[in-house]
Amino acid sequence: MRKTMKVPMLVTLLFLLTVARLPLQAQVLPGQHPGYLRALTDLRNARWLLYHQAGDTKVYEGEDYAIQQIEVAIGDIKAASIDDGKNLNDHPVVDLHDKGSRLARALDDLHAARNKISGEEDDPTAHDLRRRSFEAIDRAISATNKAHDAWLKDNHH
Repeated sequence: MRKTMKVPMLVTLLFLLTVARLPLQAQVLPGQHPGYLRALTDLRNARWLLYHQAGDTKVYEGEDYAIQQIEVAIGDIKAASIDDGKNLNDHPVVDLHDKGSRLARALDDLHAARNKISGEEDDPTAHDLRRRSFEAIDRAISATNKAHDAWLKDNHH
């Protein structure tokens, strides 16, 4: 009779030990990355600003390359976090005469995105994706800077 009581107690003890460990394991898992999600919005805004807008008479070298690099960064950030599902076309109409050129505004968004993914990363599997995102954003910033410099030359003789 004593032997039969030990088995249920042992099972109960193992169960309790397993359940007690669950909160500890949950803390090890990385949480959502709100900075990454906000960076995706900034990158999408920059991409939209770099697309050739109606009324633009000239396409500057670097714009298409910057868009490609933004796409790379978006893909890597999505892989490192959770995509917020925002649609590329879900943007307000841009007034090109408000607060500088669309290229300058795209640069602001690119710098903001880079800043937002620079926080501490607790998920070791996301480190390489974040590094690649930094590199892609830096290439997009460089290409957009070149396009903006050309725009300034053309528009501010």
